Amino acid sequence: MKTLKKYAFMAMLFMLAAACKKDNESIDTEKPTIAIDFETAFPKQCSTIKRGTTFTFRSKLADNVALGSYSIDVHNNFDHHSHSTEIGECTVEPIKTPVKPFTLVKTVNIPGQPQQYDAEMQIDIPANIDPGNYHFMIQVTDLSGWSTQKGISIRILE
Repeated sequence: MKTLKKYAFMAMLFMLAAACKKDNESIDTEKPTIAIDFETAFPKQCSTIKRGTTFTFRSKLADNVALGSYSIDVHNNFDHHSHSTEIGECTVEPIKTPVKPFTLVKTVNIPGQPQQYDAEMQIDIPANIDPGNYHFMIQVTDLSGWSTQKGISIRILE
C-alpha cells in the first residue's frame, strides 16, 4: 500500500509539473512608431490645406511585434490649446469662436498584423467649414495595446 501511495504521489507531481508549462513568449513592451519625415508624408507640421479640397493622409507606422489599428482626429484649435508633438511653431490666427468647425474622427483596423504599414486615407475638407488653425492627431496602437500619438498643427485656408 505504501508503494502504491508513493507511485500515486509521484504520478501526481509529474502531472502537475507537466501542466505548468513554461511560458516562453516574450512580453511586448515597446510602443509603435509614427513616421512623417519622408518626402510624400502628409500632413506635416504647419501644412496648409484649402477648404473644399481633398488630400491624402500618408504616414509610415511600425511596431516591433504587430500593429493593430490607427486613428485620425482632426479638430479646431481656435482657442490655441496645445498637444503638438512636433518641433516648430506655426502661424496662428487670433482666438475665435467656432461657427462651423471641421471635425473628423476615424479609426482603421490594420489587416494582417504587420510590423510595418503605409497608412493612407483620402480626406475631404468641406467648402463651408471655418478656416483657421486645426490639429491633426494620429494615433497608432499595436496588438499588445501600446499606443503612440503624434499631434500636428495644420491650417485650413479659405
